[in-house]
Amino acid sequence: MKKEEKNQVVESLAEMLKNNNNFYIADTSELNAEDTSELRRLCYKREVTLTVVKNTLLRKAMEQQTDKDLEALYEILKGPTSIMFAEAGNAPAKLIKEFRKTSERPILKGAYIEEMTYIGDEQLDFLVAIKSKNELIGDIIGLLQSPVSNVMSALQSGGNILSGVVKTLSEKSE
Repeated sequence: MKKEEKNQVVESLAEMLKNNNNFYIADTSELNAEDTSELRRLCYKREVTLTVVKNTLLRKAMEQQTDKDLEALYEILKGPTSIMFAEAGNAPAKLIKEFRKTSERPILKGAYIEEMTYIGDEQLDFLVAIKSKNELIGDIIGLLQSPVSNVMSALQSGGNILSGVVKTLSEKSE
């Protein structure tokens, strides 16, 4: 690869790192062609971008990032490396977990999720449990609606009881 091509790859990776707040670094080596194709299809369905990268080029792209602290990820850039980008922070973790039901790979090397760094494959279960932004918004809306719906149902049931008492009292006075 010529120096110009390497610079273009570094620029492209740096741009992807800048524009994505969630990415996973994984080892997808030792996957045969069929498994690799299946992993790529699954990534496409789940809106996860999977790219195989050279460690030195990825490190240079990470070093260009001044707005994100990616220094903790430098130590995991050894051996075969793939990088996964996704809008939802837990999407690649769920994808890896699902794919590993039929294969031993990919192995999670590390992840960067919304300004937090996670190192090692043992973090996979924790990353699966992280809720996405939309899931958190849904939970908050549900929590906010719950008290309102309780008050409304109490008022409605009380209204029925109150109207029954008023009706009974009006009939007694006749």
